[in-house]
Amino acid sequence: MTAIEFNTRIMNEKSSLKNFALSLTRNNDDALDLLQDTYVKAISYRTKFEDSTNLKAWLFTIMKNTFINAYRRNVKTRALIVKGDDIALNRAFKQNSYDHSESRLNAKEIITHIEKLEDDYKVPFTRYYNGYKYEEIAQELKLPLGTVKSRIFIARKTLMEALKHYRN
Repeated sequence: MTAIEFNTRIMNEKSSLKNFALSLTRNNDDALDLLQDTYVKAISYRTKFEDSTNLKAWLFTIMKNTFINAYRRNVKTRALIVKGDDIALNRAFKQNSYDHSESRLNAKEIITHIEKLEDDYKVPFTRYYNGYKYEEIAQELKLPLGTVKSRIFIARKTLMEALKHYRN
């Protein structure tokens, strides 16, 4: 079967494929996306289709598998996001459960140790701590990306050593 014949045959199945997609997704936009993904995969794997088999069943199988894989991917993503939120909540709770006067003293000591760092290490570290990305820091300081990463790493290591008495 030629590519043109194949494309014509799969386009003839559009209405039944769209109905099946709607039954899976229960949303018109998602159904159209699923239909498009099915067409892309069918055309990509056209050489795997055997002329003696049922084209409609082959297309339905592609659509069903595409839907299932996307669903599984979404479930895993949601699970990771929920776990990430739980971790952030636990950290926030732990940070706020300490005695405030003690934490202020700890913060002062940490700031003191950060201030003691050489500027070559202090500047990239504080920028990174304040939310800048490695690339932004490298551009701002006109340094290679690897240099910025290593200086931040060394600053962390130095601070961890200086503040090791805070470890559990």
